[in-house]
Amino acid sequence: MRNKLILAGGLLLIFSILIGACQTEQEINYRRYYVNGKGLYERHCQNCHNADGTGLQNLYPPLTDTLFISQNKDKLACMIKYGLNQKIIINGKEYDSPMPGNNSLTDMDVAQLVVYISNSFGNQLGHYEVDQAHADLQKCK
Repeated sequence: MRNKLILAGGLLLIFSILIGACQTEQEINYRRYYVNGKGLYERHCQNCHNADGTGLQNLYPPLTDTLFISQNKDKLACMIKYGLNQKIIINGKEYDSPMPGNNSLTDMDVAQLVVYISNSFGNQLGHYEVDQAHADLQKCK
């Protein structure tokens, strides 16, 4: 009886592992983009927007406003790569400090940053592929 319980438990564990390992290609890409985006964020964005996305007082806006991020997801690529030199209002607060762009970022880097930013700090906007970043970047030239 004890051996049957151990065998059943072992089979259940193996079955659970196999089910968990079955991920779609999109889920795998999402996780890869997210992890790489986190590293890029730490290197290029964190100094101004903080590790937790709360921004710096009145100088740099937070990235925690899900409404602003969701309404501007198609513009994030342009903001990241080419910067922002206009006033924006987030949570009723005005931010007018220029944001420098980073022209050295590739389309893939930008897509990974968008995935990280739009799925962190309370945001949950899903995946964003490199071809979408490329298309969005073409619109802002």
